[in-house]
Amino acid sequence: MKLFQSIKFYLTSIPLLMLVIACSDLEPDITETSKVELIQSSARWYSRDQVAQGGLVFAANCAICHGSNAEGIAEDWKQRLDDGSFPPPPLNGSAHAWHHPNSMLIQVIDNGGAAFGGKMPAFKDVLEEAEKLAAIAYFQNYWTDETYNQWEQMGGTN
Repeated sequence: MKLFQSIKFYLTSIPLLMLVIACSDLEPDITETSKVELIQSSARWYSRDQVAQGGLVFAANCAICHGSNAEGIAEDWKQRLDDGSFPPPPLNGSAHAWHHPNSMLIQVIDNGGAAFGGKMPAFKDVLEEAEKLAAIAYFQNYWTDETYNQWEQMGGTN
């Protein structure tokens, strides 16, 4: 149901977004375009369709805490907050997500971040398995080939 609501929101928002973009003087962001092309520059476990679906899942469930491009929103994700918890880390390859295999990333998505000192809620009963993998594909798409290859060498697809 939540996925349906998210898709409905995006489908109704697209015409407005297109109007705003068409009327703006902004030049296209080359860095955003190149991120999708990472899929083409090396063999990765996910497809373009998974990245696209993952963008929707991520926007609806993850971006509020991890940033719309998985860049993180905390000034220092390693610094504990006043309540003793850690803020949500970036997932774009600039923090530590690439140190964990997909199986561990799924566990964190399923069970939340409390075991790691964070406050991320559990999504076990919120997202389907394919949606979880798509969200992972989305943020891994921001990883450089070097980071992705290191992750694979560490057993990333396990």
